[in-house]
Amino acid sequence: MAWFKRETAGIQTDRRDRNETPEGYWQKCPECDTITSQRELEENLLVCPSCGHHFPMSGLGYLRLLFDDGAYTRHDAHLHSTDPLGFVDQKTYPDRIAAADRKTGLNDGIVSGTGRIGGHPASVAAMDFSYIGGSMGSVVGETVARAVRRAVDEERACVVVSQSGGARMMEGALSLMQMAKTSANLAVLAERGLPYVSVLTHPTTGGVTASFAMLGDLNLAEPGALIGFAGPRVIRETIGRDLPPKFQTAEFLVEKGFVDRIVPRDRLRPTLSSLFDWTFSSETTADVPAVAQDEVRVEG
Repeated sequence: MAWFKRETAGIQTDRRDRNETPEGYWQKCPECDTITSQRELEENLLVCPSCGHHFPMSGLGYLRLLFDDGAYTRHDAHLHSTDPLGFVDQKTYPDRIAAADRKTGLNDGIVSGTGRIGGHPASVAAMDFSYIGGSMGSVVGETVARAVRRAVDEERACVVVSQSGGARMMEGALSLMQMAKTSANLAVLAERGLPYVSVLTHPTTGGVTASFAMLGDLNLAEPGALIGFAGPRVIRETIGRDLPPKFQTAEFLVEKGFVDRIVPRDRLRPTLSSLFDWTFSSETTADVPAVAQDEVRVEG
């Protein structure tokens, strides 16, 4: 057993005695196996510096990324889900919500804010997969609807960043109703001639894909994002045949015309800024204040 021990000046040392890197400090890329420090990843917008793989980003991270100087006014943080069905699986739905609140520091699987993108007034809602898989319940649907209505009322562009496993089963039909509610509000935005850009990240699936995620005037996607309704395994077993290579990836959907463009994360804000340059005239933005009085500035 002496092989497994090291004696130094009569003192036995083992792994617990050494100075070790904190857990989670290093991240291994699932695509190229490159190991990168968390700090370097964050400085590179959570994109692998070797192969460009896009690691998940939080909803608040997208708000900081998209708004000019990371400055925005936060909205809808007071909304919370109830338990209309008295749902219980391995734990009660209220307990599951409370656990997700503690884990993420959020009120639900989406955040929203207003500010400027490339100098243009914008309303943004960004989903967060770390909160119960970014599933769409009543709060997610209401937050998207409010973000769209804010864009209508204040003549802003609207951007929704999607990352979701689909409808939240704990809310049953109430969750599915959010598909119709968000789509109806987007129809009003279109009637006003205001731009709506949908940003699809990994993964975007289920009822989110079947509603607001695919209704953009432009549908942009991050590289490699999984985008679809049912998962590949379910489809393969249903149709009884192998699926094409890279099926349901952003690259596949661009080829088939379901997504307009793939935009790397570091190009999202410049791309949106250019798009809004085309759709907003100087008269549209002249009467909109640069920032709201209750602006929340978040350093990027």
